[in-house]
Amino acid sequence: MSQGHVDALDIDWTGSALTLDIRDATVSPAVDRDPSTVVLDAVSASKTTVPSNSAYSFLGSPGSTIWVLPQAEVSGILWPGINTQGVPSGVLQNNTVTAKLVSVTGPADFSVYTTSRGTPTVWFDSGNGTPDSRTLAINTHAHANWAFEATGTYTVIFEITATTTGDAAVSTGQKTYTFTVQP
Repeated sequence: MSQGHVDALDIDWTGSALTLDIRDATVSPAVDRDPSTVVLDAVSASKTTVPSNSAYSFLGSPGSTIWVLPQAEVSGILWPGINTQGVPSGVLQNNTVTAKLVSVTGPADFSVYTTSRGTPTVWFDSGNGTPDSRTLAINTHAHANWAFEATGTYTVIFEITATTTGDAAVSTGQKTYTFTVQP
């Protein structure tokens, strides 16, 4: 997949299980796909440079090249989201899940961050070590910037965990994603 809207982290509650897949909205009707069967592409149009603002230093040196799958939709570029709308209220403690970036293997660092009024908030950053975890509220559909610091293939492993209101620990298990970053 190289353009259009996908929920890269599509978190659902199915029966009595927490699930993680890719919700592919590039087709109609949208379909769920096993992350291990999909390659997500950061095409050359996603190439940009690290801003000079020191708050972006987690991406590398100012002016250095990065590839960003953006927080806001841009025609011709993949637009990955995060979706917990498939988890009903009252099933999980605090109505939250924990998204964990377990590991990243690739030519350079990978990060996920949001920006608001020019200020980044880092959600996940392999550059400072993994795992990284973030609590997500259920009934959320959000977008962030997915950044790669070099061309090549990245293997990214995510896992979603939570605790049910009955005190049972639940997990999606580790799910492997493949991203290719094109020059």
